This record gives sequence, structure tokens and C-alpha cells, in this order.
Amino acid sequence: MSDVAPHPLDDPAVDPFAIAAQAAEQIARLTGVERHDIALTLGSGWAKAADLIGETTAEIPATEVIGFSKPALTGHVGTLRSILTPSGRRALVIGARTHYYEGHGVRRVVHSVRTAAATGATTMILTNGAGGIKDHWTPGTPVLISDHINLTANSPLEGATFIDLTDLYSARLRDLARELDPSLDEGVYVQFRGPHYETPAEVQMAKAMGGHIVGMSTALEAIAARQAGMEILGMSLITNLAAGISPEPLSHGEVLQAGKDAEPVISALLARIVAAL
Repeated sequence: MSDVAPHPLDDPAVDPFAIAAQAAEQIARLTGVERHDIALTLGSGWAKAADLIGETTAEIPATEVIGFSKPALTGHVGTLRSILTPSGRRALVIGARTHYYEGHGVRRVVHSVRTAAATGATTMILTNGAGGIKDHWTPGTPVLISDHINLTANSPLEGATFIDLTDLYSARLRDLARELDPSLDEGVYVQFRGPHYETPAEVQMAKAMGGHIVGMSTALEAIAARQAGMEILGMSLITNLAAGISPEPLSHGEVLQAGKDAEPVISALLARIVAAL
């Protein structure tokens, strides 16, 4: 008999939104902040942005909050931070992303987003490190997400729940980002299941389908954020050219190094975007 407590979101009879509401109450109690305005999930290469957004007034291990799982990936810090921005707004920074490939189910993947919405956040910024299909994107290039293709064969929506995704990634927020950095390109993000990297043939499939960025996160989270009524900004850090586009083999070490190298520039950009919201 296992001594590991069952995870509340693994019970299909449990309402995932009730767990998110409970998590939001715990965050309010642990941080001393009643509500947040903006939420950010910081993927590979983006973590330093949390230090530039404003004053961190509370930082807690995500595992102290119901529904959050311990991060499985090196490079993810596993904390929740409440930050007071210079304009007086509150940002909740999520450093505890559960990836679909971990096999915990979609409810756990999108729990952080649903919790952010339950804390009061109306804007969700989703970032990631990803492979680029456009060959002029060099490692370290930040790219806006204009749309996505979900190849997980799954959805965070349950039952007869129909949500319009026509303008999922906010054109208003993308325009705002380009006002701050006119060089920003944009593209369609393709979420694969992972954890293996895509084959060259799969990358060509994604390209033929209209994709420009390949990765293993974000799309499912964005759908959940839209269901929760949030406005979404998606940004990818191109950490490598995708398989078959790059002449070199892919490695997780390369992804982490590219993120580390680009971190000062992209973190400063993201902090400026948050300040302009």
C-alpha cells in the first residue's frame, strides 16, 4: 500500500474549479495578498523576469498549495511569487509548470492557470522555450505566439463545454508588445505531447500545417485561460532550430544554455510589457 496521498485532481468526481478556488484562498493566506491582477507562467529562459517586474513581497513553495505538483524539469523552480509592480498592481508569478508529458493528466497541467484566474487575475502571460521552424530565428530570439495547433489529442475542457478560440492570443497584447519592441516576430505554436523532441518529419508536418514554433507546453494552458475569461499573451524563446531545420542534434542542455544566454534581454522585455499593461 502506497503512503503517498492521492492527488485531489486525479479524482474525476472532484470539481477542478473548486480545487482552484481553494488554492487561491491558500495563496491569499500564505502571501497576505487578497487578489492578483496579472499572472505569469515563466518557462525556460524567462525566470529572471520575476526579479525585474517589481518588489517580491512573498514567495512560497508551490507544493504548499493544493493541486500543485513538484516540477519534474530541471530549470523550473517550483515557487509562487507575489510581486507588487511599480504601478501598484499585483502579479502572481508561477514557477511551477506541470507538463503534459509528465503523465499526470490535463487537470494538473492547467491547475496553475485556473488558480491564477481564481486569485482574480484577468491577464495570463504564458512563456516557454521552444524550437523554431523559421530558419532566420537564431537561438535566443523571443517570438510572440499568434495562434496554436494542439497536437496532444486532449483538452482541458470537460463535457459539453464549447469555448471560442478565434482570438485566443490577444491581438491587443501583441500590439502592445510590438510597440515596446518593433523587432518582435510572431508565429503559430505547435504543442506536441513530448517528452521526446520532434523528428525532422514531424517538424515538416508542423510546418505544412502552418506552424512556426514547436514545443511541449502552453496550448492546453491557453485554452484553460480562455475558459476562465482571461486575456492571454503567449511568448516563446527560440532556444534552438527545430530538428531537420538545425544541422545539429538537439539536447536539453542546449535549451537551458540558450535560455541562460538570452535571459537578461528577454526578461527585461517582459518586465517592460508587464509595466505597460
